[in-house]
Amino acid sequence: MPALIVYSACPGIEAAQRIADTLVEERLAACASVLHGMRSTYRWQGAIEHADEALLVAKTTPDHREALQARIVELHPYELPEVIAVEAAALPAYLDWIVRETQPR
Repeated sequence: MPALIVYSACPGIEAAQRIADTLVEERLAACASVLHGMRSTYRWQGAIEHADEALLVAKTTPDHREALQARIVELHPYELPEVIAVEAAALPAYLDWIVRETQPR
């Protein structure tokens, strides 16, 4: 089973950290990292926009993808949040840890 890395750009470190804490607390992600200092350029409603953002990077399993994505959408302040999931190979022991940490207790 591959690991999933889920990316979501957030309007700032506080929003990203709040979402990260919730995902880990609810066991939808084993780990969530917040990277700040990101500058995004994108087209929105016909105009090119720029935003200073923080990047949320969550590690989960394919079984949790849909629930994790839905929870990000629910918690995210953007009208249309970025939620991109990418399959990734992982060390077997790290993948086992992700699986353990996303199991209900």
